[in-house]
Amino acid sequence: MVNMDEEAEPQAQAHNLLGQNTRPSPRRKDNALTKALRSCCVVPQRYVLGVMGLLGVCNAYTMRVCLNMAITQMVNRTKPDAPHGMDICPSDDELSGKNSTHHVNPNAIFDWDEQTQGLILGAFYYGYAATQVLGAYLAEKYGGKWTLGIGLLSTALFTFITPKVIRAGGAVWLFVLRVMAGMGEGPTMPALMIMLARWVPPHERAVQGALVFGGAQIGNIFGSFMSGILLADDRDWANVFYFFGGFGLLWFALWSLLCYSTPNTHPYISKKELNYLNANVTSADNQGIKDPVPWRAILTSAPVWALVWAAVGHDWGYYAMVTDLPKYSHDVLKFNIQTTGTLTSLPYIAMWVASFIFGIVCDICVKKGWHTIKTGRIIHTTIAATGPAICIILASYVGCDRNAAMAYFVLSMALMGGFYSGMKVNALDLAPNYAASLTSLVNTTSTLIAGIGVPYIIGYLTPNQTLVEWRVAFWVCFAVLVGTNIIYIIWADGEQQWWDDVRKYGHPPGWKHKPLIPWQEKKEETINLNDEKDRDKE
Repeated sequence: MVNMDEEAEPQAQAHNLLGQNTRPSPRRKDNALTKALRSCCVVPQRYVLGVMGLLGVCNAYTMRVCLNMAITQMVNRTKPDAPHGMDICPSDDELSGKNSTHHVNPNAIFDWDEQTQGLILGAFYYGYAATQVLGAYLAEKYGGKWTLGIGLLSTALFTFITPKVIRAGGAVWLFVLRVMAGMGEGPTMPALMIMLARWVPPHERAVQGALVFGGAQIGNIFGSFMSGILLADDRDWANVFYFFGGFGLLWFALWSLLCYSTPNTHPYISKKELNYLNANVTSADNQGIKDPVPWRAILTSAPVWALVWAAVGHDWGYYAMVTDLPKYSHDVLKFNIQTTGTLTSLPYIAMWVASFIFGIVCDICVKKGWHTIKTGRIIHTTIAATGPAICIILASYVGCDRNAAMAYFVLSMALMGGFYSGMKVNALDLAPNYAASLTSLVNTTSTLIAGIGVPYIIGYLTPNQTLVEWRVAFWVCFAVLVGTNIIYIIWADGEQQWWDDVRKYGHPPGWKHKPLIPWQEKKEETINLNDEKDRDKE
């Protein structure tokens, strides 16, 4: 039997680290089931969280991107293809010398132009941006488990009913539904960030970050590949939404059973792991009183804005690939839909594998003292920005050489894998106690600029889907990636910021605003009041 005082001690240590003077109530006595689960708990629970987090992000991205493939088979391209030449690539039939006829998919029942499609593809990000801050607040107040879980559950339900909604209301209803689906996914990254901040020691964050956030690439791989299979041979595009909505419902059931917001609320975590996490993770316990989020200090912090602009650059390049690569492959390079699904998944396989390599290299270099955390974040963020920027420009200049174009896209996304050990985990470095709020700020800004802007701007720049039009769109992407990376190089940081723990660091010299924590302000008022009483007595 586990001694209750021994169980409570790690919690007391965590509270002391957070500046608490009150001792938390001890953990409940283990029942027979808990004892059995604890004895069988040979896999550290932070790794279970990592795997389930990976599957959660995978689930989120499959539901986010499934429309990108499906829309190529939903829209009836009523106008005939222009004669191919310098700006128009030939189809497979033309390459093989067959007589090509304009094929009409019987399920392609919508007549939407490129700008309408761009608005629909960007609709998700309106909702996604709207709930970032709310998601961070709920995650910090009530814990990440249910904030994340219920959000993705709602997106799964919206995805599942998408076919019926589209057929009933067309583009307008689809736009509204995608906004609602985005609202469900908005809390995903803030909630995951705060859970990782409370579960993962600093020296494990690059690898764990690559594991969890690599789920985005698994989602893109799985989503693109399965969508290609489900859409092949003119199959009904509705199957894509039923499949990935059902996958989301299954994930929610597993998440509810296996994962918990903090180590100290986990009912059957091993005592050894609990002690280790409470000793090595500053914010491993969230049971104490909460200070207000120091928004004034956050919004005036140069490293925070460096992180924001790095995220804008990354998301601009990433969303261009995620949202529009299927359209580029199918409509410009003229791959058939099943081949498009397979080839579109290849860049994400490369990015997923590369993210682990970059993460392991970064952690090793930091542990051995070969470079600081700040230097590591800058190196990997720069690789993830400038490398893809160069590759997509090269892809746009190879013309209709489909093999060369896809090779450059694959290399582009592989280099983008450095993002996860670069600026993606930088929020945990800067603010482990306010990781959710910081992540919500970063994601909201980058989503408003990139998530909403990219599909619409690309749709506007490529009305005829020609190579020259797409080349202009890729040059815009190049400029955003490189420009935002320069900002990050100048102002990035890799250390915990003073405003994240004022009790530990205090206010910086010259801080002209009110104290960030309420008890300090009251303490100063009490001191002033006592001074006045002493003067009155004299």
